[in-house]
Amino acid sequence: MLTKAKTGVRLRRFREERGLTQAALAEALGISPSYVNQMESNQRPITAPVLFKLASVYDIDVQQFATDEADRLMAQLRDIVTDSTIGESITVAEIRELAQAMPSVARHLIELDRRYRHLVDLNTNLSTRIEGRQTTDVALPLSAYEEVRDLFYAYRNHFPELDAAAEALFVEADLTVGDTAPGIADVLRKRHGVTIVDLDPGSGEKRRFDPSTRTLAVSRNLAAGQRAFQMATQLALCAVGDLIDAQIATASLSSEETRLLARIGLAHYFAGALICPYGTFLETAEALRYDIDLLGNRFGVGYETVAHRLSTLQRPGAKGVPFFFVRVDRAGNISKRQSATDFHFSRVGGTCPLWNVYEAFAYPGRISTQLATMPDGRGYLWIARTVTRRTGGYGTPAKSFAIGLGCDTHHAPRVVYADGLDLTNPSAFTPIGPGCKVCDRPACPQRAAPPVGAPLDIDDHRSGFLPYPIVGNGDLD
Repeated sequence: MLTKAKTGVRLRRFREERGLTQAALAEALGISPSYVNQMESNQRPITAPVLFKLASVYDIDVQQFATDEADRLMAQLRDIVTDSTIGESITVAEIRELAQAMPSVARHLIELDRRYRHLVDLNTNLSTRIEGRQTTDVALPLSAYEEVRDLFYAYRNHFPELDAAAEALFVEADLTVGDTAPGIADVLRKRHGVTIVDLDPGSGEKRRFDPSTRTLAVSRNLAAGQRAFQMATQLALCAVGDLIDAQIATASLSSEETRLLARIGLAHYFAGALICPYGTFLETAEALRYDIDLLGNRFGVGYETVAHRLSTLQRPGAKGVPFFFVRVDRAGNISKRQSATDFHFSRVGGTCPLWNVYEAFAYPGRISTQLATMPDGRGYLWIARTVTRRTGGYGTPAKSFAIGLGCDTHHAPRVVYADGLDLTNPSAFTPIGPGCKVCDRPACPQRAAPPVGAPLDIDDHRSGFLPYPIVGNGDLD
């Protein structure tokens, strides 16, 4: 909430960046200098009327003063202050204050930690090779993937310029909802001189483009919607490559490998936005109450594509339900994680085993729902279902993933999957956490590791049902 947040540091930073005195800012806003001083000192909240006047006078986005991202930053900061070897502990209250009052400092610390962890991983990998403890097939850390994932997370999985460009092209090319492949192929051929051919099923590739002949080969093993997506990805690189490159240039990515990966990721984003154009998709999603199967039938795409697209609908003035999207395998590895919400799972020690996304593997193809509450008391509606991919015929290995989609329970009535669930009954909610090592729930019988920074209550004369009993009930605050 803007009116209750401690945003004084942000206001002071805004004023200093523009070389304004408190008196000058007060005059522009029509308030007293003492009022400005009290807001900057967090003695008074920055009210909505003051924010709107600030936006009007200085033509800024008031969201820079909002603290909606504080929960996201808190969860990420918890990950990086759990190193018990450093000595001095940092409380949750201190983390919350930093995230709310100085988000830019928090983001800086998170970025420094990311670079530190990358160097530690790289050093460990090189050391094991030099010392001969492992063979040379040790995989290098996937830091590029993590960095691109963080880029999408920072933008809340929404890139408005790409969405607008895709929507405009959909209209210009007179594409058809649910059958975009012919129109996309026509645009590639007429506007960019690209010829579409079939790719040999045995090639192991979905798409291959030859710049010298302007030939795009697409696998015959793909369904119609998947073929459209691959063609739309190539169209993104041809039609809005400059826009994608401009977006990457502002991201300060660390390597050419990361920039190339980000380019592919943003091309995929454009492809999804072209096949499911924002306005039409949002209107249809609202009308169908976010029924993923019905949306897939309407737009001619698969379950995962629809679920991923639902997590991107954050256009100002035309927002959909803010969803958290995740894709995991049976071993708990998270291969995709995008969020339009404040929700964040820890990177330390895995995710929560009580989360229904893992249970989905027991019921392949069936949608399961879960009401869950986090340690901070916020409730979420979770939807989970498995998807299976097989690129060859009988006997070829298949890939199975569980797709999770979640939203805050105050959005749940807009979603068909909440029908029949008692959103007002606390006992209907499963207590889950961000990850065992940073979870504040001391009485969880499913805990796989003790919370870092909490002393264990160890007694060789007794044994309880909790795997890691904690002194003082584990109050980490």
